[in-house]
Amino acid sequence: MLGLTDGLWVVLGSAAGGVSRYWIGQWVTRCLGGEFPWGTLVVNVSGAWLAGLFWSVVGTPWLALTILGFCGSYTTVASFSLQSLQLWQRGHLVRAAMNVAGSVLLCLLAVWSGIWTGGVLGG
Repeated sequence: MLGLTDGLWVVLGSAAGGVSRYWIGQWVTRCLGGEFPWGTLVVNVSGAWLAGLFWSVVGTPWLALTILGFCGSYTTVASFSLQSLQLWQRGHLVRAAMNVAGSVLLCLLAVWSGIWTGGVLGG
C-alpha cells in the first residue's frame, strides 16, 4: 500500500509526466504532421522504454515517482485508443491497424530495450 510520502512522489511524477507528454506530443506532431497520431506513438514508445529502464535501474522507493507517477501520466492509452477509433471511423482502416499493431509491438520492444539498457548500466 502506498503511504502519504509515496502519494506525494506519485503527484510530482504525474505533473512532470503530463507536461512532458504535452510538450513532446505537440513537438512531434508539428514535425511529422497530424494525419497519423505520431505524437502519441512517440510518447507511448518512449514511455514504455523509460518504464523498462526505471524498473531495472531505480530502487523500489523511486518506483512511485518514476513508473507510477511519471510514466503513468506521460504515456497515454486513452489518447491512443481514441485516435485509433477515429482513424477507423474515418475509413482509414490500414492506418488504424498500423497504429494499434505498431504501438503494441513497438512498446513491447521498447520496454524490453529499457530493461536491457538498465542491465547494461548495472541496474
